[in-house]
Amino acid sequence: MKLRAQYDRAAYSESRRTHKPRDSLDPMQPEPSPQNGTGLSLTLQPELLARMPGAVTSGGPETAEDVRVPIASSTSGRSATSRRPRATSHSHSHSHAHEHDSDSAESDLESGESSSSLSELRYILRWVKKSLPFLVILCSKLIIQHALGLAVAVGLFTTFMYVNKNIQTQVFLHDRRTKLQCVWLLLFLTSSSLLLFFTFYSQSLYRCLVFANPMIDSQNFWEVLWCIGVTNFIVKFVFMGLKCLILLVPSPLMAYRRRGQWYMLLEEASQVYQMIAPVPLWFRYLVSYDEIESSVGLTLGIILALLYLIMKLLGLYGQWGSLQKTLRAFLSYEVNGTPATSAQCVEAGDICPICQADFKQPRVLLCQHIFCEECISHWFNQEKTCPLCRMVISDKVHKWKDGATSAYLQIY
Repeated sequence: MKLRAQYDRAAYSESRRTHKPRDSLDPMQPEPSPQNGTGLSLTLQPELLARMPGAVTSGGPETAEDVRVPIASSTSGRSATSRRPRATSHSHSHSHAHEHDSDSAESDLESGESSSSLSELRYILRWVKKSLPFLVILCSKLIIQHALGLAVAVGLFTTFMYVNKNIQTQVFLHDRRTKLQCVWLLLFLTSSSLLLFFTFYSQSLYRCLVFANPMIDSQNFWEVLWCIGVTNFIVKFVFMGLKCLILLVPSPLMAYRRRGQWYMLLEEASQVYQMIAPVPLWFRYLVSYDEIESSVGLTLGIILALLYLIMKLLGLYGQWGSLQKTLRAFLSYEVNGTPATSAQCVEAGDICPICQADFKQPRVLLCQHIFCEECISHWFNQEKTCPLCRMVISDKVHKWKDGATSAYLQIY
């Protein structure tokens, strides 16, 4: 047993010597160079250097000192220069990345704004959907409360549209117009206006036609607005009635071209009258202040009324220019083209291209096309060009010569 134990100890010690680390046997150990902070040196142990294959032994005496081989610092310079283009390329890539980030940020911002607007729209739609029953109930209450006023407004508008359309139709028919229809339109307008004044006799709405104040509460906004709307339609009815009277004039006494000038003049005068009619009502409404102290309310009301008058004067100045042009056109004798000879009419086929009938007072345009005087006059009420070749003949278009009435409601 003792011999075996000794044998085991000897084997153990031999294995330790065999597995001893060879860290100290490294022939090249890098050490920092004391002369240059960036350089390195390799320490070569002589006893290990001699064992390396290919080692050359010199005839000199061997020393136990280590052999140190310095490494130049040029490698660090090369490495530094090699890192410069990398740094440059890194900066370019960083700038591109920054631009990409900014573009993505802008797109995210736009998408965020669109999403927020969509969310707001959804919120409004959701609110309307939830509030729809209450809105229906509220509208029903308002309709019941103002049933008479709404019925009058609908009646005035439908009357205006019906008469305006029929007047244009009768003007277009020229000599084929029906005088009985013109009389019916005149009576219909007159009876509608008188019925309205009789229904609201207590408010004296007719006084607005002579720029006087009716018997209404001048501080009630809805009553003032109601009175102005009714007056506006009544003024339209009056001038439409005058157009019906012109339609009743026999053709030998008034030519078609002259009728168109009268229609145009009446419409321009109607628009000027409609602009002036609401002035007393709005002026009185703006000046009156009972809720505020008398001096402060009166001062504020006068300032607002003066601003309204300035705005109204500017509007009247623009309308006055249009009225002057209409007066010049009314007083001048405008002729479209020159009279056509019988040879020209025969060459054209003796048929007007517009009315498809025999020529009546034929006129030759600059493009040498021939039309009836009334037909081409009616055409130039809407267009500037020849009906056939589309050559520009007139430099202006005279509105309202076809007997139409503007549907614009002059509220202020």
